[in-house]
Amino acid sequence: MNFTVDKQWLKEQLHNEQVKIVDCRFELGNPEKGKQLYQESHIPGAYYFHLEEQLSSPVSKHGGRHPLPDIEQFKTAIEEAGIDNTKTVIAYDAGAGQFASRFWWLLRYLGHEDVFVLNEGFKGWTEAEYPTTKEIPEKTVAHFNIHLQNEMLASYEEVKEVVDQQKKSATLIDSRDAQRYLGEVEPIDRIAGHIPGAIHKFWADGLEQGTFKDSNYQEKRFAELDRKEPVIVYCGSGVTAAPNYMALKMAGFEKVKLYAGSYSDWVSYEQNPVDRGSN
Repeated sequence: MNFTVDKQWLKEQLHNEQVKIVDCRFELGNPEKGKQLYQESHIPGAYYFHLEEQLSSPVSKHGGRHPLPDIEQFKTAIEEAGIDNTKTVIAYDAGAGQFASRFWWLLRYLGHEDVFVLNEGFKGWTEAEYPTTKEIPEKTVAHFNIHLQNEMLASYEEVKEVVDQQKKSATLIDSRDAQRYLGEVEPIDRIAGHIPGAIHKFWADGLEQGTFKDSNYQEKRFAELDRKEPVIVYCGSGVTAAPNYMALKMAGFEKVKLYAGSYSDWVSYEQNPVDRGSN
């Protein structure tokens, strides 16, 4: 299963009206940086989607640092970008892949399968000296029919049930870097550690220089797991778990869910336990 395209292919599609392009560049800690970069230069025809404005809801007591967007508002945003159920959609970010993967997951969650991440992102595009523009495309009108894929999403209650059960009903995968998983550092969330029982698979290990590694490699990354058994993937706020979700699907896993609230939602409930160190 392949969920990515390369820059050469996209360059050939720039005048194809059936292909829609989405710019998802964002910098944690500098929320307006991505939009500024977009206004300075972007792939021709690309519409900008802001992580905290279009791809998330406002933060509240629970739900994590990047709660899923209101579905109707997200529907309006993609329709204004000319995306209907017939379009092929390509998402890109600066090059690491996590923000484009967030958009990819959201659009698939709404039932649209013809969506891909651009390998190497904007970095690879500009290094190849492919065309860029400052011209911002006009909002357009399209109609998108939502077919929610509820099997893609794990609720807080579902994760709590997995943790509370003596017999493991699903494997929890923590996608953050090793130091945060082990509880050695925690720069953002209330308490350091990981959800009890979770194994560690750093999301960036599935990519090389912004390109998703192939299915064979992803199979080896998750070789200790049964591809027919349920898996729930999470990170700090549901963003960097999305590349791991993609990688698991590339590896042939059948029952993969994203815990959108992720660790930041888990620790928003003070009674919830956390583990430190490796399992």
